[in-house]
Amino acid sequence: QVQLVESGGGLVQAGGSLRLSCAASGRAFSTSAMGWFRQAPGKEREFVGSISWSGGSTYYADSMKGRFTISRDNAKNTVYLQMNNLEPEDTAVYYCAAARVRTTISADSLYNYWGQGTQVTVSS
Repeated sequence: QVQLVESGGGLVQAGGSLRLSCAASGRAFSTSAMGWFRQAPGKEREFVGSISWSGGSTYYADSMKGRFTISRDNAKNTVYLQMNNLEPEDTAVYYCAAARVRTTISADSLYNYWGQGTQVTVSS
């Protein structure tokens, strides 16, 4: 069992940066691949990126490459999403998720645990 709590969301101007954190409880975190997703109002949930259990491998949606970076600290049971050069189109609720696999995955149906989400709003 893994419980996830996101933090770090807020209001930022276009071009700015935010770092989201996802704190996990439960022994399974250090052997779980982690993912970030987002959902904008009226839109489907969208894959942002994923990181393997060790942090040695990451995978991003094409539209996030170069602006978003996922990292993790297994000693702190925390995964991060660094977002740079934010655009109004990045406005969404951002969720972290944990999967009972070790490799990066993009399909939300393969994730077993989800956080409650944190709101990110980018103003123009």
